[in-house]
Amino acid sequence: MYQFQQFTQKDIEILKDETIYQGFFKLNKVQFKHKLFAGGWSGTVTRELLVKGAASAMVAYDPVLDNVVLVEQVRIGAYDPTSTQSPWLLELIAGMVEEGETPESVALRESEEEAGAKISHMQHCLSVWDSPGGVLERIHVFVGKVDSTTVGGLHGLAEENEDIRVHVVSRETAYQWLCEGKIDNGIAVIGLQWLELNYRKLKEQWL
Repeated sequence: MYQFQQFTQKDIEILKDETIYQGFFKLNKVQFKHKLFAGGWSGTVTRELLVKGAASAMVAYDPVLDNVVLVEQVRIGAYDPTSTQSPWLLELIAGMVEEGETPESVALRESEEEAGAKISHMQHCLSVWDSPGGVLERIHVFVGKVDSTTVGGLHGLAEENEDIRVHVVSRETAYQWLCEGKIDNGIAVIGLQWLELNYRKLKEQWL
């Protein structure tokens, strides 16, 4: 059986960690050394690290109608004036986990704020690192049961300049859009792929 070499947190030595920018997100400059596969230690590695913390995402699934709830909003990171693709993205319901919050509570809160969706039967799907070579963000993906006939329209918090449109589409359509590249952000791809692998089991549990 193939064995991975098991390095731990103790096998990295942080030499310097300084905040070089503090805004909506924080940017740190980190210098560190780490143990090598061949033995011994590396030289000093310097990296800029975008510190975002944690985020929660919700796969809001209606097992009765076989629908999934998606949200559409503008994302400045997808803005490219040389491209014909829109920076308004189709995404899962999601939000940042603030200090004192749990990923579960954020997933439920954002479901109401972003889509007006009341979630039941929530369960954890998986947690993943988002681009850990330069970003500190742990994303927690949940799935929950929703009555898709009760959601829709425009949502978001005005004080945060959120402008969110809700879409209710069939699970098959959402997965087709993923395969065609119409849905091309990482959290939505992960969540919808998880749903495609597990929706039959959810129907057995929820119906």
